[in-house]
Amino acid sequence: MSIVVRTLSDQVFEIVRERVVTGSLPAEMPIRQDALAAELGVSKIPLREALARLEQEGLLISQANRGYTVRRMSADQADEIYALRLAIEPSAAAVGAVQADERARAEAWQAFQALDEAAHTNLAEVAVRNREFHTALVRPGGRLLTTQLVERLAILAERYVVAHLAPAGRDARAHLEHRGMIDAWLARDAGQVETLLHAHIAGTLSDLRAQFATG
Repeated sequence: MSIVVRTLSDQVFEIVRERVVTGSLPAEMPIRQDALAAELGVSKIPLREALARLEQEGLLISQANRGYTVRRMSADQADEIYALRLAIEPSAAAVGAVQADERARAEAWQAFQALDEAAHTNLAEVAVRNREFHTALVRPGGRLLTTQLVERLAILAERYVVAHLAPAGRDARAHLEHRGMIDAWLARDAGQVETLLHAHIAGTLSDLRAQFATG
């Protein structure tokens, strides 16, 4: 039995990260560290550590004399993130489907179920579970760098996942697409996995482009 110990910095990181992903912290507005630390009931030390980690994740920007601000979402960044995902993820998941052992297959199914359950809670939770699901399809391929890149891109995509799922009906569509992907993956149908995942990522990008275009 493993015990996961979360430091105070970890807890602050998760709270602030959720606020960034859901848009509770507005973009390009300086984060008032004194006020935020007081609200969370912590000193500024764990908060600074959490903000530094969020900057490393690409969610925040630090500037001299301004401190930290939330990085603005943009059509250009969405294009870049999703173009990289399209180039890497579908083929990597196809390899994962073929090479997965029984443990990896069980973990991927559990990741799908966790994502499905999160759809009934909140979008921040959905974003995290979505990342874990997509990474679980790739990890069994045994390509460490590829897995790290997929996970990194999924982290950067989380705010865009939340934005994409906001319009009515998108969550139901996403569920059907994810179900199709996991079924093909568990069937070790590499070609179908690659086709479905490519369509899923490309469809999300197309929707995001339309959302940015209409403002």
